[in-house]
Amino acid sequence: MQTTLIIIGIIIVAFIALVVYAKAKMKSIPLVADHKNILTLTDKNFQQQTKNKIVLVDFWAEWCAPCRMMAPVLNDVAAELSGKSYVGKVNIEQYQSLAQQYKVRSIPTLILFKDGKEINRFVGGKSKEFLLNQITKA
Repeated sequence: MQTTLIIIGIIIVAFIALVVYAKAKMKSIPLVADHKNILTLTDKNFQQQTKNKIVLVDFWAEWCAPCRMMAPVLNDVAAELSGKSYVGKVNIEQYQSLAQQYKVRSIPTLILFKDGKEINRFVGGKSKEFLLNQITKA
């Protein structure tokens, strides 16, 4: 019985050490600056910025590692778009009301809007080719 408790204790300590290490590594992932074509969306400008165009909106947070990994992909997508297609970003920590309004439960969540209305939703990391294809279809 005592041996089992010792083994369980070692496993718990190892798990805690792994979590601390992972958090430290995640903080060291640098933030990628947004491409000049990416729209910074807020609760005040969201409706105006998504009206009369196609906008792929990234709901993200600074502490989210998958969100940080998607930033370069979204920059590449924004660089290739022209005309009435755009990429926008909403920081869910600053604009929680938008995340609640669009029922964002996990991040990164990418919602494709056409003329201000949601037409598609993607959760998790996606490739540049996939996103460009979805925008083109819209």
